Amino acid sequence: MSAPRPDGTGLFIGGQRETGQDVRTGNVTAALAVANIVKSSLGPVGLDKMLVDDIGDVLITNDGATILAQLEVEHPAARVLVDLAQLQDSEVGDGTTSVVIIASELLRRSNELVKSGIHPTTIISGLRTALKEAVRFLKKNMVLKVSELGDDHLINAAKTSMSSKIIGKEGEFFAKMAVDAVKSVKMKATLADTAGMEALGGGDEETKSESLPSSGKRRYKYPLSAIHILKAHGKSALESHLIDGGFAINAMRAAQGMPTAVEGSVDKPVKIAMLDMNLQRHRMAMGVQIVVKDPAEIENIKKREMDITKERIRKIIDAGARVVLTTKGVDDLCMKYFVEAGIICARRCNKDDMRRLAKATGGKVVVTMADMDGNETFDPECLGSCTAVREERIGDGEMLYIHGCQGNGASTIVLRGANEYMLDEMDRALHDSLCVVKRMLESSTLVCGGGAVEAALSVHLEEYATTLHTREQLAIQEFAEALLIIPKTLAVNAAKDSSELVAKLRAAHAKSQKGDSDKTLQNTGLDLIEGVIRDNLAAGVVEPAISKIKSLRFATEAAITILRIDDRITLSKDQRH
Repeated sequence: MSAPRPDGTGLFIGGQRETGQDVRTGNVTAALAVANIVKSSLGPVGLDKMLVDDIGDVLITNDGATILAQLEVEHPAARVLVDLAQLQDSEVGDGTTSVVIIASELLRRSNELVKSGIHPTTIISGLRTALKEAVRFLKKNMVLKVSELGDDHLINAAKTSMSSKIIGKEGEFFAKMAVDAVKSVKMKATLADTAGMEALGGGDEETKSESLPSSGKRRYKYPLSAIHILKAHGKSALESHLIDGGFAINAMRAAQGMPTAVEGSVDKPVKIAMLDMNLQRHRMAMGVQIVVKDPAEIENIKKREMDITKERIRKIIDAGARVVLTTKGVDDLCMKYFVEAGIICARRCNKDDMRRLAKATGGKVVVTMADMDGNETFDPECLGSCTAVREERIGDGEMLYIHGCQGNGASTIVLRGANEYMLDEMDRALHDSLCVVKRMLESSTLVCGGGAVEAALSVHLEEYATTLHTREQLAIQEFAEALLIIPKTLAVNAAKDSSELVAKLRAAHAKSQKGDSDKTLQNTGLDLIEGVIRDNLAAGVVEPAISKIKSLRFATEAAITILRIDDRITLSKDQRH
């Protein structure tokens, strides 16, 4: 056993060691640095961030998860918050900025308690108790059941989600588009999907029945992967459009001689063949050698190579295909056959788009034409069905529009905008709104936005803390104070007096919880344009209940994870292998 190193680390390995309060302070400082980056982008009047990478590519965004994903964060504790934002984005789709801000504030306040002599284990226990009570109160008193969700609530939730984004000014237009798009991909949920939705509801057994629709009702799911978003330069954002029950694919006819449109009807649909293989002249495989003694045979070999391709195409056409799309290439020889048959053919299509199209039209992507007997056949059941396929000019290029898809439901949103940065940000904003609408339709519950939930929970938890006889009440009080960071940040970003607005907000919720006859007081939130408090349910500022519950859970777990760390050992390079 070797002696301790002379550098005073006390370790028997080469490395550096940080312990106790030093490592906690370092972790909290790193977490606050990450939160401060995204803090000013919170809320309907939040500001955008411009991120420039090492090769000069520019990204302008307001989305917390996107901002943090682009940063090269080295500090391990700060990386926990970056992962937290990604988790919130994948689970809920919205609320990524607020979850990071709450987690960092919980950490800061917990660190102050540790400095005051409270043991981290006591603080962690207090935070868990506070979270449990907050979720219970939220589900019992704040969640509003919307048994048959009207479009108004859905549109309001989508507008709330995109209010802080670049398309916030045209919120009404894009919110309606998002709601229509999600509703168009409605599918019956399987038992596994239903179990997943109930798991998302979370919480205690007694609250679960309150927050979720009865299991006897038929549940539906809304797969966002069926919604295809295409970005095209040119025109204004308001000329973006939704192709309901249709699909647009970023491809054009392979030859000018092909028709620009193929029309059908519901009774006599247009059949589409989707291929993931080359439609090129058949060539011998690598390593195959043929010894030809008669020169005339060479011509026969060439002719047979052409005939093999011709037979393949004939089989596709005989199966009833009037449109052929492939992810690979199509050479001139094959194109000639398609032009003669009056078929639209497009090559080099995106594979993911092709899978979506197969789902939408009820077809299959064909990888090979070989059957079990070694012969080549094309099964007509692999063909997708639609009512019309047209090539239309969008921006600088052409796109194929497939109308009246007869599969499991699909829709395409074609976004128009001035430049690439704007289109990318519109895409991110629309994705958040689609996620919000999906969550609301699946869970049928909503809460008021604009700081209403955080203020109500803060008031309730302060009252609840006084009922405990242990030191955990200190952690619960700090949890209650930490939640107020959301309304405070919203007010500061709107250039309003945060102290006054938050005081009014707390007063309204305290009055509501003491049994005031005015039932609308519990919906009181901030109006950041006028700088006053108002009934946010009536004003249409709502969001899915699941978004709030998840963000509280994730933020608390992340804060606890970092708070548990009291020792950091960094191995020197020569020891890492």
